[in-house]
Amino acid sequence: DPNEDTEWNDILRHFGILPPKEKPKDEIEEMVLHLQKEAEGKMNLEELKEAEDDFDEADRKAIEMYRQQRLQEWKCLQRRQKYGELREICGEQYVKEVTNAPEDVWVIIHLYRSSMPMCLLVNKHLSLLARKFPEVKFLKAIVNSCIQNYHDRCLPTILVYKTGEIKGRFIGVAECGGIYLKVEELEWKLAEVGAIETNLEENPKKDIMNMMTLSVR
Repeated sequence: DPNEDTEWNDILRHFGILPPKEKPKDEIEEMVLHLQKEAEGKMNLEELKEAEDDFDEADRKAIEMYRQQRLQEWKCLQRRQKYGELREICGEQYVKEVTNAPEDVWVIIHLYRSSMPMCLLVNKHLSLLARKFPEVKFLKAIVNSCIQNYHDRCLPTILVYKTGEIKGRFIGVAECGGIYLKVEELEWKLAEVGAIETNLEENPKKDIMNMMTLSVR
């Protein structure tokens, strides 16, 4: 039997006559792989917790690592299902929805007036970006509900938050990209402050800026 542990078989393996003996897989590794397979098909975290009663201390540590991994995946999935749209809030919700948002979530809020065409254009673009980047929280709020006597010249106002702090701001028509703003240009602006991970390779407005520079010369 080539699988037997005998001196003769060891000699034959040494000279390459028999293939190397297969190393048994670590029992914990086997168990984790099995549980991963089961979990992908039908097992949830509650069922895994019930089964844990049969494991020893080493097993429990391996299971806990696996549980944390699955929990993070679940949270990510929940977040992607939770966002994905441009939601309207009012001033009373600002602290809860923006300042106190989860620390690992980027929040983009647009302060606007519905009577301003540029604000409506920004809302249209943000709605598209919210669907494209569902892990980011996109919000809008009528400016009067948040700030009284806010000047129209400061609109649109786009604020970008992370961990309760402002990481970027675009105030007024010019900073937001102008009246002919395209959604790709807004995507690039938000990517520059780190709020989203864009697949755009360069600033979409680069060619226009180059043409303007050449015309001035």
